[in-house]
Amino acid sequence: MNDPRLRLAEEADLTALVRLRDDAARWMLAQGVTGQWRPGQLGEDHFRGAMASGEVWLAEADGRVAGAWELWWEDEDAWGPQPPVAGYVHRLMVDRGNARPGTGRFLLRAAERRIAAAGRAFVRLYCLAGNARLNAYYLDAGYRVVGHKAGKPQPGGAPKSFTLLEKACGPAVAAE
Repeated sequence: MNDPRLRLAEEADLTALVRLRDDAARWMLAQGVTGQWRPGQLGEDHFRGAMASGEVWLAEADGRVAGAWELWWEDEDAWGPQPPVAGYVHRLMVDRGNARPGTGRFLLRAAERRIAAAGRAFVRLYCLAGNARLNAYYLDAGYRVVGHKAGKPQPGGAPKSFTLLEKACGPAVAAE
């Protein structure tokens, strides 16, 4: 099987993005991960805004959406004011019913290459501080903990605490 095909999301993809996010939230809840994502939390307007202010990437396999992620060029809410040296990955999502094993890492590497190609030196992301499994996933992918953000406001919910993670990217990553 070939790697998924990557492309920028379009207006016609909004319904698929909401479904993917909601399915990922349901999967997390079924795994006992509470407090991270909730079904129905983000709608089409969220993804439309993410496309307008950054990039939303889709991965397709066998004609179906296999995963997606958002790429932001700044994230002051989590990281504070920063010089333009990083890209920020948000909502890395995999369709557990359509994606083959390793799709999440494939998407993460694609995001790293995109950020490096834009001339940025770092990939930054964060995850719920109490989600040990997800924190371990990113550490295993070469990210390092660079801080914590306590009390970050959440859309439609109580503030949460997050682990801030970072990975250097550059010519070696872009050439993969």
